[in-house]
Amino acid sequence: MSNKIFFIVFLFSLIAFSQPKDPEAILKKVKAEFSKIEDYTVDVKVKVDVDFLKMPDREAKIYYKQPDKIHIESEGFAMLPKEGLNFSPLSLLNSNYTSFYVREDTLNKIVTSVIKVIPLDGRSDVILSTLWVDTKRDLILKVESSRKPEGTFTIDMDYLKTEKGFWLPSSMVFTFSIDRSILPRKFNFDTDSDLKKTMEDSTKAQTGKVFIDYSNYKVNTGLPDEIFNDKGIKK
Repeated sequence: MSNKIFFIVFLFSLIAFSQPKDPEAILKKVKAEFSKIEDYTVDVKVKVDVDFLKMPDREAKIYYKQPDKIHIESEGFAMLPKEGLNFSPLSLLNSNYTSFYVREDTLNKIVTSVIKVIPLDGRSDVILSTLWVDTKRDLILKVESSRKPEGTFTIDMDYLKTEKGFWLPSSMVFTFSIDRSILPRKFNFDTDSDLKKTMEDSTKAQTGKVFIDYSNYKVNTGLPDEIFNDKGIKK
């Protein structure tokens, strides 16, 4: 009898193990974890790596407030996608979407659940996003998104725990495609004939990377809405 009971328990364990994970349950926990953070300010150091664009490393201060308010105090970031400076899971998960579980994957020795998210709002710029979720800490470690018309961008994140116990990014690598034809006139490099020729000989779309390091988080201090009344970047 005991062998029979053991077999039944073993059989149910196999069935439970073989069933796919519930993507919505995983994402709900991610939203709940990030929703604890009502606002924050953080200092960042930014390095931009684009073959045809020479931009010095910069420092900035980012202000964030739920659900999607962002204000950046610095210069020279107007051409960069906003996701490259500040990523919020709520920007993807607070609208109508459908999701499905893909597989289990390991990133930097951390086991993650890979989930695809498809927005159902036709006005969304994002067509499809793939998320790598650390289900032990309920954090998104990597994002790959396809957008119209910019193409695909990838975000890779490492995290730190703040003094108040919140998990927030310690570093981020944002990889994106950039179309030279949409660059402002000041980036035409007319004074550098060699660089201009290199640009003309290369393909139209280029890949760029933004490396960001975060420090000095201040979380849930009650930031006033007035901070976010401008276009998001203070020059």
